[in-house]
Amino acid sequence: MKGLRSFLVLLVVAAGLGVYLFYDSNKTPSDDKKQEKVFSDAAPDKIEQVTVKSDKGETTSAQKQGDHWQVTQPAPAPADEAEISGITSNLASMEISRVVDDQASDFKQYGLEPARIEIGFRQGGQDRKLLLGQKTPTGSDIYARIPGKPRVFLVPSFVESTFNKSAFDLRDKTILKVDRDKVDGLQIETAERTVKVVKQGTEWRLAAPVEGRADFAAIEGILGRLNSTPMKAITSPDADAAALKEYGLDKPSITVHVTAGSTQAALAIGKPAGDGVTYAKDLSRPMVFTVETALADELKKPADELRLKDLFDARAFNTTRVEIVRGGQTMVFEKDKDAWKQVAPSAKAADAAKVEALLTALTNSRATGFADKAPALDTPDFTATLKFDEGKQDKVAFAAKGADSFARRDGDPGAAKIDAATVDAIVKALDALK
Repeated sequence: MKGLRSFLVLLVVAAGLGVYLFYDSNKTPSDDKKQEKVFSDAAPDKIEQVTVKSDKGETTSAQKQGDHWQVTQPAPAPADEAEISGITSNLASMEISRVVDDQASDFKQYGLEPARIEIGFRQGGQDRKLLLGQKTPTGSDIYARIPGKPRVFLVPSFVESTFNKSAFDLRDKTILKVDRDKVDGLQIETAERTVKVVKQGTEWRLAAPVEGRADFAAIEGILGRLNSTPMKAITSPDADAAALKEYGLDKPSITVHVTAGSTQAALAIGKPAGDGVTYAKDLSRPMVFTVETALADELKKPADELRLKDLFDARAFNTTRVEIVRGGQTMVFEKDKDAWKQVAPSAKAADAAKVEALLTALTNSRATGFADKAPALDTPDFTATLKFDEGKQDKVAFAAKGADSFARRDGDPGAAKIDAATVDAIVKALDALK
């Protein structure tokens, strides 16, 4: 009997649990109490104006003008679209973590009288405002209220970093105005040299101090730095001639010219300003600002560092013909579908693995530096010509003299310095094909 009673009790409990799970699994989201939003009707794309008073007492206003935002106070300036978007998005999505007091009479104890931070916005012609006070003892939330209402509530403390902004934080900090996708020319001038590169189709080429192939990644890296490096601070909103001399901008250490079709932009770099920053100026604007010194270091790179180091454009996988001239003998290999054959000095099947090894050694060769002349290349040890991509061709001569090794690519100025190990690897692969 005792066992039967225990079984019946378990059966009743199981049935109750089953009923609970059935109803719980079939609940709609509306069955649960939703967390209340601070501004239930706020919409990021409908907000027309925002005003922020930071904990330092600085008030900044920005207004939407067409598709863009403009700072209107304390001084007109283009706005930082990402910063404004963060404010409008958080105003629309911010939820009340917990209500502290529905009928609070002493706001001072919460840091809300006066409030530390104030955020106002206008939507549909209606002005709204949020006041933020001090953080809770745990630091996870911050006290808040709506002006004119007695309720004190908590919001997540992470919103403070979004709303507590200065005028500089909310303005556009782009150092050079240019359409990155349309850039087709770059010129970097220093006291020692001028480097000029131009875009031909999808490739970059050096035009000065020598003509030749430019390293696409290196050039795009510089353009990326110019596009993404922000101002660190505004030193002078309207610098006169005396100020320009003080900042080293009357005779800049570096001047960068960027062209995009008929549009031109120029950036001047002046003296170091200390603490890892340097004075700079967009030549189309009157202000002087600071940027990271790392940008100036990037722009001072010698021209050789902007040259393409790969000796061959061809790659092992797309090469269809190899011609090697060595010691008065010419060896030629051609690819027929997936098979390699030797066509000179005699016609026969070739060991595909050995041809691929040679191609890998050749196409992996890179310059470690450049020289104006290399007499050893007047009588090269061997010359390699690769055909690829339906008619394209690379021709490179190699020579070793003592501990030095050089290469010269047809169409490139001067000579490339290469590691002796590079030449050894190519020679080893050639010997294996004899």
